[in-house]
Amino acid sequence: MTAGPRETETACMEGAMFVVTADQVASRRDADRTGALIAELADRYGDQLVFPPDQTAGDEIQLVTESAHTALGILLDATRSRRWSVGVGVGDIRTPLPDAARKASGSAFIAAREAVGSAKRADGRFALRSGSDAAAVRAAEAESLLRLLVLLRERRTDHGWEVVDLMRAGHRQKDVAALLDVSAAAVSARLKAAMWRAEEDARPALEHLLEQLDHESATSATA
Repeated sequence: MTAGPRETETACMEGAMFVVTADQVASRRDADRTGALIAELADRYGDQLVFPPDQTAGDEIQLVTESAHTALGILLDATRSRRWSVGVGVGDIRTPLPDAARKASGSAFIAAREAVGSAKRADGRFALRSGSDAAAVRAAEAESLLRLLVLLRERRTDHGWEVVDLMRAGHRQKDVAALLDVSAAAVSARLKAAMWRAEEDARPALEHLLEQLDHESATSATA
């Protein structure tokens, strides 16, 4: 009887995976922030991950998900503070699955390793790579558009983040105004300066592009 995908070490999980690797910037001159980021991401995305968030080496963490929506969320959360170089790899993961991300292997991990290395030299400290040469063009398209969103968010002020965070939590603009004890016009002005609507409009399109990349990477892996 032929072994199934989870019964042999040479098999890979069906469908591509997203591996997000984040490496702390200037860690030798800064406090170790890995524990705080792991706790934050585990609380927000824990049930959407293949493994628990893992500290793989020193000041580096790694997360694995099947979801483009989750991968995008992790990327944006990790780049927000500008304290992390973030690489996203898309590809396969070998089975049977181990009990931790640092013990796993596959083209997704190789791609993530290449991506985080490139991220250290890139605008926005972000890069994306596919484990499949056939999906390289799609990966480059996704990387360039995702970087634009990362750079847009870098320009956001603390006041801008304050109103954006409340809006993303589900509050209406008039409620945000009451919570911050400012006028509705002030909230509207802050949201406009923060380019809140541009980000909200871009997110579904970027998720779709990541889903296409996932599909192309998976298709080429099984071809």
